[in-house]
Parts: sequence; structure tokens; C-alpha cells
Amino acid sequence: MSRKALIAVDIQNDYFPGGKWTLSGMDQAADNAARLLAAARAKGDLVVHVRHEFPTTEAPFFCPGSEGAQIHKKVLNQRDEPVVVKQQINSFRDTKLKEILDAANIKDVTICGAMSHMCIDAVTRAAHDFGYNVTLVHDACATRDLDFNDQVIPAAQVHAAYMSALGFAYAKVVSTADYLAAVPV
Repeated sequence: MSRKALIAVDIQNDYFPGGKWTLSGMDQAADNAARLLAAARAKGDLVVHVRHEFPTTEAPFFCPGSEGAQIHKKVLNQRDEPVVVKQQINSFRDTKLKEILDAANIKDVTICGAMSHMCIDAVTRAAHDFGYNVTLVHDACATRDLDFNDQVIPAAQVHAAYMSALGFAYAKVVSTADYLAAVPV
């Protein structure tokens, strides 16, 4: 059995154009995530989907039971793939993610999804801190513009800053093409 897992984080309808919290480049990130999913499935790797759902309907997005909180059709889970529902930024916090990975004797995790500056940052750091070997596929992740001190930081800069920081000490950060070339089916 494979000791590798692909974790697809928060690739949900509200992040796509027309959703309640649209991210820059989400369609392309999801297309790349779908390529990663296909490769992981072909190799027999564990695939875990993480889906955020806020606890109340007053949330700005990912409201409980809403269509926006559902996994996007580009990366839908297959019947045997676990879906971890979270209400925190960190996918490990108050969920069974670590239990699922450990039960499958996973040592290496590959991460993709959204948002680069929040949930991807948190799950990558936590996975590393739990001792997993982490690969982060940067072009299978997306984020949005941020505001700080009356200044707009473009999504591309936000994304680059987080990928750079995570690549410094927490993960091997690669493109989809490089990842797929290095791990042929």
C-alpha cells in the first residue's frame, strides 16, 4: 500500500467565479488539482478532501448546507475517498485528518487547494510539524487580493510570498508539471 496521500483543501464552489468569495486563478488551480487527483488515483495513493463549512449562516461564504460550501465538480471526491469537514483554518484542528493519515501509515503528503495565505499555509505548517514529508503544489493553489494599512496586495504577490515562506522550511514547493514528471504513474 502506498504511503503517500494527496490532500485537496477547500476546493469549493464559493471560491470560483460567481461564488461568494472568488479567488484569483481558482479555475486554473482546480484544473491542476484535478490532474493531481487523477495521478494519485492511478497510483493508488490515499486521496483526502477537506471541506470548510462555517458553523452559522451568518458566515460570508461556505454557509452550512449551501451549494457554495460543496466541493467543486472539477475535483469531486470518489465514493471511497474521505471528506474531512472542518470549521477551523487548520485542516488538522478538531478533525480526523491526522487519524486518517496515520491509519493509512502515510509518511508523505502532497497539498493543493485554497486559500494560499490561510488554510494552505496552516495545513502545510501543521503537516510538517506532525512529521510528514510535505510537498506543496503551488499552481494548484489560489488566493485573493489582501488589504493591509490601506494598501492592496495583489493576489499574485500574496501567493508568491506564502509559497516562498513555506518553501523555505516547511515543504518542497513545486509546479504541477514538475510534480507529475517526478512521480510518473
